[in-house]
Order: sequence, then structure tokens, then C-alpha cells
Amino acid sequence: MVHEITAANFDTLVLQNEKPVLVDFWASWCGPCKMMGPVVDNLADEMADKLVVGKINVDEQPALAQKFGVMSIPTLALFQNGKLQKTALGFMPKQKLLEALGL
Repeated sequence: MVHEITAANFDTLVLQNEKPVLVDFWASWCGPCKMMGPVVDNLADEMADKLVVGKINVDEQPALAQKFGVMSIPTLALFQNGKLQKTALGFMPKQKLLEALGL
């Protein structure tokens, strides 16, 4: 399951989560984001027992994108214990994403 993350639920879903959280910063007009969507959805299903997956629409949540220095999308960010651990930029196949994020 992929969660929609907003400013209202960010602390609870991401910062206070016991599991690692993968956050996909995206926008509806972004071609590479649309290509990345199925990869992120697949990870959410495959790793549901180990990982929480959420998406942040940068057009709807610009303050969150700015807070984490998101300059290009898609940006995938891995949070653990309330801290940003790693990021990966642009479209990549699932295996490369897992390697980039150390999953």
C-alpha cells in the first residue's frame, strides 16, 4: 500500500514510524515520475512487512519538498528513525533503486 503523505500526516507516517519509510517526491506532469510510479507501487507490495512507502505530490506539498531540498523529481528518499538517510534521483529500475537506497 502506498500512502499519500501531506504536511498534516508527515510526522506520524514518516518521522515517527518504526519501519524505514520510502518517500517518492513526484508530480502529475512529470514523465519520469509516471515511469517510476509502478516501480514504487511494486516495492510497496513486495516489502510491506519491512518498509512503509509513501508519495508526496510536490505541487500540493511544496513546503515538504523545500524542507528536504527536492530540486528535481522524481526524488526518492529513505527515512529511518526519523532521519533522512539516502536519496535517489530520477527514474531507475527497481533493482538499481534498491541498491541506491541500500535496501
